[in-house]
Amino acid sequence: MQAYLLARGLDDLGHPSLLTREPGGSDGAEEIRRLLVEGDPGRWSPETEILLFTAARRDHLERTIRPAISRGEIVVSDRFADSTRVYQGVARADLRNTVDRLHELMIGREPDITFIIDMDPEIALSRGLARNSGEDRFEDFGLPFQRALRQGFLDLAAEFPDRCVVIDGNDTPAPIHAQISERVEDLL
Repeated sequence: MQAYLLARGLDDLGHPSLLTREPGGSDGAEEIRRLLVEGDPGRWSPETEILLFTAARRDHLERTIRPAISRGEIVVSDRFADSTRVYQGVARADLRNTVDRLHELMIGREPDITFIIDMDPEIALSRGLARNSGEDRFEDFGLPFQRALRQGFLDLAAEFPDRCVVIDGNDTPAPIHAQISERVEDLL
């Protein structure tokens, strides 16, 4: 929801934007998305997930992100490499170096800013499951996984304070959007 609100707000301010998501965001990446977010939690090893996410991200970068940037658009992506750094590199297994090496080799681009919407892991899990989207493979890892994710994202924010901004996600959508918008307007 916050990515959508940000993209709409940018457009309203006269900054053309493209809203996209990961995994997904291009035809090939959307096909890979289904492999990643549906089915049994034990379906893939963390190593296989890293390869699938990297393949999806590469296709997304080639077919969606780079063309949008070339057109002068601001790309707002609901997730990018930092999610893989935390999900597969920390919470699923100790594979952060592998994630970073693959990213450097195959993607080579970092976001200008990453918003980390921080919230209580129990609330995050219940919200994820309440969506009942059929894309709940990662929610099926349970509360310990959600706790590891939260800590991983907070650690990432400490590691990259120049581009990672932690936002309190326990508030309602409007104040969260206001905080995000203020930071983005500062960048523009």
